[in-house]
Order: sequence, then C-alpha cells, then structure tokens
Amino acid sequence: MSSASKVLRLSRAVVFATVCCAVSAGGHVLAGGGAIPFRVFLAGVAAALALAYLIDGRERGLAAVLAATVTTQMALHQVFERLAPGAGFDAGHAHPASRMVLVHLTVAALTAWWLHRGERALWLVIRLYGAAPPVVRLLLGAPVEVAPPSWRPVTREVPVRRGRIVSQAVGRRGPPVR
Repeated sequence: MSSASKVLRLSRAVVFATVCCAVSAGGHVLAGGGAIPFRVFLAGVAAALALAYLIDGRERGLAAVLAATVTTQMALHQVFERLAPGAGFDAGHAHPASRMVLVHLTVAALTAWWLHRGERALWLVIRLYGAAPPVVRLLLGAPVEVAPPSWRPVTREVPVRRGRIVSQAVGRRGPPVR
C-alpha cells in the first residue's frame, strides 16, 4: 500500500471516528447522561479510529457506512453509559430503552447519510484527478462564450413628464426654511 493511500485511509478514518464520537458524546450529554471525561472520549475516538481504519480500504456504499455507523454508535453508547453515567441515574437505563434505541438509530442513519455523501464526493474528486488527461482537459477546457465588456452602461430612455404632481411625493426645493 502506498503512503498516499495510507494517508487517505487514515484521514477518512479520523473523520469517521471523530464524527461518530462527537455525535455519541453530544447525545449522551443531551439525554441526561453525565459529562464524559476527556480520556474516555479519546479512548472512544481511538477505538472507532481503529475500526474505521480496518474497514476503510476502499469506497463503501451507504449500507456499509450505515452498518459501521450504527455499530460504532451502539458501542460508544455502552461505553459512555458505563464510564460516564448520568447524575442520579443508575448504571442501567433510567430512560425507556426503546426510545433510546430509536434515537440512536435515527441519529446513526442521518450521520451515515452525511458521511456517505462526503465519501462519494471524495471518491468523485479522486476519480476525476485520476482520469486520463484528455477527459480532464475536456471538462476544464470547454469553451465558454463571454460577451465583450461594454464601455457604456446600458440605459433606457425614461420619458420626463413635466407638470404632473404625484400626490405621495414631497416636492421641496432649496434649503430648509428657518
């Protein structure tokens, strides 16, 4: 594997891990969980990074991104629940489990969709960059018709009407009266 592909693979894994952990940590805190210690957050990022790096060898479809996101979200939920329980909550769930699962699945689906869109855009750029030069020249060198600049602004003639008074207009001439 070339160093360029390692860098690309690592950068994609970092984005995936950071987004998943930030969403999970934010959801945990907003749902009434306790504050997550920074070392626990970093451990979650490291675990998600390792998972993402392992499965990140090529472009993934929406189903694969969704499966990885849901798995990571659920694992992070378990880690955060055990290592940063909410104030006044026992280590188990103090909130309805079905509602929490629904929230996690919804957020994971939205996150996966967002990550997949970024994945598709990245791979499109890579494919265009790797395309044969004539194709790139064709895309970038297409002639564009541009009208020469005009030195005179285009104005249309507006007829001047003298002697008509507009009722809503205020007509004052000269300096103000003291």
